[in-house]
Amino acid sequence: MKFLVMIYCDDALLEALPEGEFDNLMRGCLHHADDLQADGCLLGSQQLEHPATARTLRVRGQRSSVVDGPFAETKEYLGGFNLIEAADMDEALRIAATFPWARTGAIEVRPVRDMDRVRQRVGA
Repeated sequence: MKFLVMIYCDDALLEALPEGEFDNLMRGCLHHADDLQADGCLLGSQQLEHPATARTLRVRGQRSSVVDGPFAETKEYLGGFNLIEAADMDEALRIAATFPWARTGAIEVRPVRDMDRVRQRVGA
């Protein structure tokens, strides 16, 4: 099964880290990701730029609007994600727990829907 591991960041907690600790955590995280990828568990990962760089698009009827920033003001924001392969949710949570970012935000683990089954069900 595939799972999306979403890393949520809290700027206040990140800024409270001792000098150089973020880089230490990131270096360890990248090495760990390399290991997971070599083991076939990590299928891909990306970091996202800060929410201040985002634009939110909405289409209502025939009218579209674009606003600066994320959809809603939040304390935590999506900072990156990992696509992993795991036998079940328990294994996916075990893998997610090996990343250090739960202490500076939160990690959400969500199963990825099988799009081939969706296509088959809707006849696409």
